[in-house]
Amino acid sequence: MADDRDEALSETFWAVARRLRRISRETLAPWEISPSHSRALGVLIRHGEMRLSDLSEHLRIAARSTTEVVDGLQEHGFLERHPDPHDRRAILVSLTDQGKRAGEAIRSARTAEAERFFGVLSDTDRRHLARILRKLNE
Repeated sequence: MADDRDEALSETFWAVARRLRRISRETLAPWEISPSHSRALGVLIRHGEMRLSDLSEHLRIAARSTTEVVDGLQEHGFLERHPDPHDRRAILVSLTDQGKRAGEAIRSARTAEAERFFGVLSDTDRRHLARILRKLNE
């Protein structure tokens, strides 16, 4: 019996994850960027200029994937690359003014999206859910 409950729980979890991904894509559609791009913008807003390798670490993705994300953001005019003055081999990335504005607008849109999505939960339920998700992420 527990196996059936665990399977149902798993299916429900994945259904919620799919719904969140769909909502996220819809929220990001006006900027024509992916969730990966949005995450990178958020890291750069929080931490400022950094090397590609540091961005990879923050995003927990491979260097090649980071290059693709940075390429996409650069095509949108959201960031720029330039040589690291302390290491000729390294490249730094930083947000443009347009990237900062887009990043802030996306943050606001995602906050509103989260409020709508999780708004059906009481404050107590939100705290329990946060605790449970942190536990599962250990």
